[in-house]
Amino acid sequence: MSRPLIISDCDEVLLHMVSHFKDWLEESQGVDFNLDGANFGEALRWQKSGELLEANEVWRMLGGFFDTEMERQLPIAGAVESINALGEHADVVILTNLVDKRRDMRAEQLASHGIDAPVYTNQGPKGPALRRIIEEHAPTRAVFIDDLPQHHLSVLETTPHVVRLHMCGEPMIAGSIDCAHKAGHADARIDRWAEALPWLMERLDGEPA
Repeated sequence: MSRPLIISDCDEVLLHMVSHFKDWLEESQGVDFNLDGANFGEALRWQKSGELLEANEVWRMLGGFFDTEMERQLPIAGAVESINALGEHADVVILTNLVDKRRDMRAEQLASHGIDAPVYTNQGPKGPALRRIIEEHAPTRAVFIDDLPQHHLSVLETTPHVVRLHMCGEPMIAGSIDCAHKAGHADARIDRWAEALPWLMERLDGEPA
């Protein structure tokens, strides 16, 4: 029998990422990380020269972090308890923008923190991937949680009936990310799980967004 479905992002929703990425870069990679706004392309500079890293070098650093440093990532406050509480009332899956070869690594990482949920990897806008997940699960209703506004727009365009919660649990970047709710692409913007959990429970019970 079908149940509601929660489709959640991981980085900055369930686990901190940027703060740990910054620490790793500055400790061991000779790179300073100063994010002004949400543009990664202008955040990384070589410590010796002060020059910006080129785009391919930024991607190389991100890949290196996820290949070797995922154990650094700690849960967002309240995330583990909240996502497991939601799992008592709905199916939960993770939709994360990592390359496919890192899917099992992500699943193992989440399981080590007490989150056991199927992981779907994706590259690019999340709307098409989310539509395929919904077709697979055929839920009674679906809720999408993500920290990046462009993914809420993508989901709105592909599956507008899905309830969308914009959440960024990383204080370092939360204030710099455009609000998908203000833009009309998300049903709410809540950055703390203590407030998000009751809101999400109401959505699962069929309350209007």
